[in-house]
Amino acid sequence: MVSQQALFNASPPEIGELESELRSRGHLHIIGVDEAGRGPLAGPVHAAACWWTLNLDDATEWPGLNDSKKMQESDREVLYDALIAQPRRVEMAAASAERIDAINILQATFEAMRHAVERLIEVRGQRPDLIVVDGNMIIPGVELPQVAVVKGDARSFAIAAASVVAKVSRDRLMREAAETWPGYGFEGHKGYGTAAHRNAIASLGPCPLHRKSFKGVREFVVDSETTR
Repeated sequence: MVSQQALFNASPPEIGELESELRSRGHLHIIGVDEAGRGPLAGPVHAAACWWTLNLDDATEWPGLNDSKKMQESDREVLYDALIAQPRRVEMAAASAERIDAINILQATFEAMRHAVERLIEVRGQRPDLIVVDGNMIIPGVELPQVAVVKGDARSFAIAAASVVAKVSRDRLMREAAETWPGYGFEGHKGYGTAAHRNAIASLGPCPLHRKSFKGVREFVVDSETTR
């Protein structure tokens, strides 16, 4: 594993610097991996894997691509639709709230990431030179070269693209969930622990989308079968 510290100095992250560094090291095909939804009290965690060919993919094709948290929602939506419209470009996977409660959020995130990577490799029929993962941990159980990149979604186009896909897909699901489970405000906070969301849990009790092992939810779980 190449350490993040070996790739970058202490300077502020710059989008695309990872691809430039890897290209100089002779890499050609990489997969960028990121997740969305580790912290919320409700809903699944989503992961996305994005294929990036270093001598072909031009960032000018994706104007505004950056860490999804730095982008406007409307810009994320446009880029999401463009990315998933490309055959064999991205794959997604998710772990449900029930799965998160069963194996914990970290392991559920790794599981979703692993499934996204495996699906992308399967549909392409090709393995990458390297998998680049946002954060400080590589994905257990993926027997391919990997590197974890701190602030990777602000350093890498491939990881940024994965972050957009993971976030938009999850946001859309939570907006739909608001129609099934009204009263919690999922369409706004997307399951995160805002004051309004916590008040709704206290008033209504948890619904099946809530992570019953999480503080802020488990206090209101009467028994293992409790639902709204």
